[in-house]
Amino acid sequence: MNLLRSAGLVSSFTLLSRITGLVRDVLIARAFGAGPLTDAFWVAFRIPNLLRRLFAEGAFAQAFVPILGAERTRSDPAQVRQMLDRVARVLTFVLMAITLAGILAAPWVVSAMATGLREPARAQDFDAAVAMTRIMFPYILCMSLVAFASGVLNTWRKFAVPAFTPVLLNLSMIAAAIWLAPRLHTPIHALAYGVMAGGLAQLAVQWWALRRLDLAPRVSLKLGQAWRDPVVQRVVRQMAPATLGVSVAQLSLLINTNIASWLAPGSVSWLSFADRLMEFPTALLGVALGTVLLPSLSQAHAQGAREDYSALLDWGLRLTLLLGLPAALGLALAADGLVATLFHYGQFGAADVAQTRAAVVAYSVGLIGLLSVKILAPGFYAQQDIRTPVRIAIAVLVATQLLNLALVPLLQHAGLALAIGLGACLNAAALLRGLIRRGAYRPAAGWGLFVLRLAPALLALGAWLAWAGGRIDWLALQAQPWLRVAMLGGVVAVGAAAYFAVLLALGLRIVPPPRR
Repeated sequence: MNLLRSAGLVSSFTLLSRITGLVRDVLIARAFGAGPLTDAFWVAFRIPNLLRRLFAEGAFAQAFVPILGAERTRSDPAQVRQMLDRVARVLTFVLMAITLAGILAAPWVVSAMATGLREPARAQDFDAAVAMTRIMFPYILCMSLVAFASGVLNTWRKFAVPAFTPVLLNLSMIAAAIWLAPRLHTPIHALAYGVMAGGLAQLAVQWWALRRLDLAPRVSLKLGQAWRDPVVQRVVRQMAPATLGVSVAQLSLLINTNIASWLAPGSVSWLSFADRLMEFPTALLGVALGTVLLPSLSQAHAQGAREDYSALLDWGLRLTLLLGLPAALGLALAADGLVATLFHYGQFGAADVAQTRAAVVAYSVGLIGLLSVKILAPGFYAQQDIRTPVRIAIAVLVATQLLNLALVPLLQHAGLALAIGLGACLNAAALLRGLIRRGAYRPAAGWGLFVLRLAPALLALGAWLAWAGGRIDWLALQAQPWLRVAMLGGVVAVGAAAYFAVLLALGLRIVPPPRR
C-alpha cells in the first residue's frame, strides 16, 4: 500500500473517530453544559491523558517504532517476537506501578493539575475531580498497551485497526452519557466509567489484531530477564530523552489547565470544546501523515536512501500546507457556525458559544505550526535523534509561558489557546531549520509556484466564508438544528469546492511520494 493510500485510510478512520468524538462532546455539552462539574471531569480526564501521551503514544512510540523497524529489517522473526515479548512485559509492569501510585495519590495529582479547584468554594468540584481521576487512572495502563500494539501494527503496515479503535472510546462515553448517567447519584461520574470501558475495548481489539499476525506478546513474569535484554535497554535509553521532550509539551498543558482553573468558571470546558474542533485537522492530516511517515522514514534512513528521505518530508510538508491552510482559514472565519451548530443546545448557552468561538479563532492561528510539527518531528525520530526535538521543545515551553504572561490578561482563556498555537509555529520553524542544516531535508524544486497557486484559492475560500458568515445568524437557528446543520454543511461544501476548483484551474496536482 503506497503512502497516499495509507494516509487516506488513516484519515478516513480518524474522521470517523472525530465525528463520534464530536457527537460525544455535543452530548456532554447538552447534558452538563460548561459548568464547574464539567470542568472537574475535563481536569480528571486530562490526567490519564497526560500520562498516556507522556509514556505511551509520546515517548514510547517515538523510541519504540524506529528500533522495531530496524530490528525487523535485520533480525529473524523469532528474535523480533522475543523482543516484542520483553518490551511488552517491562511496559506492563512499569505502568501497573504508575497506575497504583496514581490512584493512591489522586488528591495531590488533582491539586497539581488544577490548583483553582482547591478554593473552599469549589470543594465539591475538587472531590468530583478526585473521584473521577481514581476511576480513570487505569486507562493509562490500557492505552500504553494499545500504543505498543499500534506501533507493531503500523510497522507491519496494518494501519486500519489502530486508526479505528479510538471510535470505541467515543462510543463508550456516548453510551455512558445516555444510559448510565441518569442512573447514578452523581451523573457526571458516568463519563469516567465510559472512559474505562472504552480503554478496555480498544485494548481488546488491538490485541486481537496482533494475535491474527501471531505477534501478540506471551505472558511471563520474568521481568529481570526482559529488563536485561539489549534491545529493551535501547528502547529505555531512547525513552529517557523522549519522555523529557513529551513532558515539556505536557507541562505546558498542565500550566495552561492550572491557569484556566483560576479564570472564569467554564474556561477549562471552553478550551476543551475548542480543542475538539482543532483535533479534526490535526488528527486527519497531522497525525495521519506522521503515523504513515515514521515507518517509511525509518526504513529510508536504515537503507541510507537520503533522497527518498528528503522527498518523503517534502511531500508531507506540501500536503500539510495544501490542506492545513484552508482548514485554518475555515476555523477562523466559520467559528461561529461551527460552535453554534455543534454545541448550542441544552445547558450550553449563547455566552458559552461566544467564549468557545474565541478559543477556536485563537487556536486557528497556530494550526499550521501544530500540523507541521507532526511531519517534521518524525524526521528526527526516524534517525533515532530525540535529543534535538527535546532541546527545541524546552525553548518553546519558555516562549509559550512568556506569551501567556502577555496574552492571558488581555484575552483570558483565548490567550492560552493563542500562546499554544504561536509556540507550535516556533517549534515547527526550529525543527525545519534543524533538518535543513543537517542536510536531511532539501526542499524540492517548485515551492514558489506551489505557494503562488495556493494564494488565489485561499482568497476565494476566505471571501466566500466571510460573505456567508455575515448573512447567517447561527444562534437564531437553535430551534431548527437540522436546518443549521444543513446550512453549515452547505457553506463548508461550497467553500471547499471553490478552493479546489481554483487549484485545479491553476494546474496544481498532488504528486505521490516515493513508494516504500
